[in-house]
Amino acid sequence: MTWTIRPIAQFANFASQWDGLVRSRPGTPFLETAFLQPLIDNFASGEEQLCLYYANDQLRAAAIIHRARKGMWQTFQPSQLPLGAWISDSSVDLASACNELMPLLPGLTLGIGVTQLDPQIQTRPDNTPKVRTQDYIQTAWVDVEDGFEAYWEARGKNLKQNTRKQRNKLQAEGTETRIECLKNPEDMQDAIADYGNLESAGWKTADGTAIHPDNAQGKFYRRMLENFCRLGQARIYRYWFGDKVVAMDLCVHDEKVIVILKTTYDESYKAVSPSTLMRQAEFQQLFDEHEFERIEFYGKVMEWHTRWTEKTRTLYHANVYRHALILRLIQLRSGIKQSEKQSKIAD
Repeated sequence: MTWTIRPIAQFANFASQWDGLVRSRPGTPFLETAFLQPLIDNFASGEEQLCLYYANDQLRAAAIIHRARKGMWQTFQPSQLPLGAWISDSSVDLASACNELMPLLPGLTLGIGVTQLDPQIQTRPDNTPKVRTQDYIQTAWVDVEDGFEAYWEARGKNLKQNTRKQRNKLQAEGTETRIECLKNPEDMQDAIADYGNLESAGWKTADGTAIHPDNAQGKFYRRMLENFCRLGQARIYRYWFGDKVVAMDLCVHDEKVIVILKTTYDESYKAVSPSTLMRQAEFQQLFDEHEFERIEFYGKVMEWHTRWTEKTRTLYHANVYRHALILRLIQLRSGIKQSEKQSKIAD
């Protein structure tokens, strides 16, 4: 098995090989080039390296990495990407592959960090004198099995009661609700504008992370979703109170898994939880269609996630070092810093 390294500018030249590898292990549609190319165009520095791992002319693993600090390389990991830009088939050992890659990277390379890995996709390696893994977050998912009625009956009492009260309140006020599922490329521009209007009116405007049609976030999501629409792999759920959009989900999917990438809602309607009402209607559609095996959140488990599912797993980071001494020195330095911190607290 051998690594080939190319500048990130050549990523499009290897799109078919990359996507073939991703699709051979369903569950991560956001690692397809339809997602990654607009992500690179809007958020990469241009210094990233495309690394391709072949065996008998067959692509077995691939990664996009950049120099994180002196001596250390790391997978490309913008905040929009749920997992690190690393893919492999079931035959590839992560630690061994990284060890083979390190001598080929430009400059002094002491280690490679592979971020935000999913144990369902990439087996978590054991800790060794040259390998350390670290828990990242717990993420949640919903298995789409049986029917929606059985799924809903298994939800907690509070969720069922609250959604019923909210719907009754809206009905008493004469407010009609409906859910809309957008799948066409020509709908994406207006949908992203609607999403941006909802998000920009909320707390995300203050921290600069809100989508707007004219900012890098908005341009990325519009182009990415248009790409997935052309593949038949995108859905935007838009929830209405009368003639007003009050909640939205941005989703991509492959043949088995649908991923909810982003959710927003009109905070002026917080008292009736529009995002909760949207999700109930959305999940009912997904269960009735039974097109997918799982609904993935791919974000840190929050209290509201636990109302919809009890299933969680732990995503992780992996650092692979060139020599055992490097890891020992890092651990020693970390121990010294921790001792200094504790001394300051004691003082």
